[in-house]
Amino acid sequence: MESTDDISYVNQQEAIEIDQMLMGPLGFTVDQLMELAGLSVASAIGEVYSSSEYTRVLVICGPGNNGGNGLVAARHLHHFGYKPSICYPKRNTEPPFAGLVTQLESLSVPFLPVEDLPVQLSSDFEIIVDAIFGFSFHGNPRPPFDSLIRRLVSIKNQQRTHEKAAVIISVDVPSGWHVVEGDICGEGIEPDMLVSLTAPKLCAKMFCGLHHFLGGRFVPRSIIDKFKLKLPPYPGTSMCVRIGNFPETNSSAQKGIFTASVNLEVEENPIDQVELYKFHKWLGDASEAGVKEPHYMVLSTAGKDAKPSSRMVSLEGVNKDGFVWHTNYRSRKAREISENPHASLLFYWGPIKCQVRVEGFVEQVSDEESERYFSSLPLDIQIRPIVSKQSTLIHGREILHHQYKEFKEKYHDSIPSVPSRSILLVGIQTSIARPKHWGGYRLIPEFFEFWQGEESQVLLKFRYCVEEIDGRRVWTIHRLVPQFAESASSL
Repeated sequence: MESTDDISYVNQQEAIEIDQMLMGPLGFTVDQLMELAGLSVASAIGEVYSSSEYTRVLVICGPGNNGGNGLVAARHLHHFGYKPSICYPKRNTEPPFAGLVTQLESLSVPFLPVEDLPVQLSSDFEIIVDAIFGFSFHGNPRPPFDSLIRRLVSIKNQQRTHEKAAVIISVDVPSGWHVVEGDICGEGIEPDMLVSLTAPKLCAKMFCGLHHFLGGRFVPRSIIDKFKLKLPPYPGTSMCVRIGNFPETNSSAQKGIFTASVNLEVEENPIDQVELYKFHKWLGDASEAGVKEPHYMVLSTAGKDAKPSSRMVSLEGVNKDGFVWHTNYRSRKAREISENPHASLLFYWGPIKCQVRVEGFVEQVSDEESERYFSSLPLDIQIRPIVSKQSTLIHGREILHHQYKEFKEKYHDSIPSVPSRSILLVGIQTSIARPKHWGGYRLIPEFFEFWQGEESQVLLKFRYCVEEIDGRRVWTIHRLVPQFAESASSL
């Protein structure tokens, strides 16, 4: 898996020039490039979606070269054990397209007219491959592709309401997106997987799905040098390579940060899969970039007087249920939460130019959960909430030192040497009882905002909100109009 920071992204003109070089002085033919692209797409699908669980595939092909990529992918998917069907409304009868159709018909792969497709595509298919438009497309989609794109958009709404929904794989550029600016209107396809070809296009930076692959192992050195491309190495004999880090359970705990339990397969998930993955990925990127204590966050609360207060706290866990931290139940923040159980969290990681805001409802975690966390702490850390009576008056620091020393001497024989907080979760069992005034809180998100800066000072924002649609509370995404920073540090 390759970090997205180590990959080149190309604009539309650069993509066109690369294609012209490949099919000009470098001697590639259109059908060769289609074969390589289609195999890359099929390989990426096979890596993520097993043919035993995702059997029925609909490949929607446009009239141009990207449609040809889809035809090749369908043929490979057939040989990989899937059951593909093809919707090819505007057939290109020239070679190599006509030959690809003949090959598929000889394998008894069905071609379906638009009018024969089910109203709900998810009822007949587990996977839908969007091979309609590629990087050279511009303008507004025309019939019947405009209606097909709208049907693909509706599938994401099904996913948000936890209905049965197919996964969408877009080839090179999600159809209807601007090749540079992405989904400008914010109402386009939101694919689960994007398979970029040759080099990722600039719009891929706006891709928010779980799986981003690159297929382009054929790119000659002369093109890499001319366009100063940074492309990832391909593993083994694979025709595709994953871009970006896929979330791994407890990966952050291995760095001594906290335990993050991520289960992307859970249904009825309070947090949508995309938001959870994106947060987990950015947190991992911040850690790898050397951000000190990237798990620290600003917690903002307000009591019944509506006066806000903020402080830094340590995020101790994040999973499908929410964001967890631990504190004194007699502190100011605890009092304000009891009066007004709504709060916000703010994470800012300067080196990677990323910020995340989270808003939602706060609840106390169960006593059992607080006990498990407390018992995992080293003894000298357990002493701290016993000694510290947060937000109360104190006449001098020496009083805390004296009380801490007394407790430490009381448990002298049991306390291990703990030079760093980096081993807080090693699971040491102790005999100190958790004080009843100390425990955990969980923020259940109703709002996410992901901010990402660019060297050009164009700031991108993606906003996820819980909204009520047809009586159901569902996640909706809003891509906000990019703003230019008012200053070098403006967020």
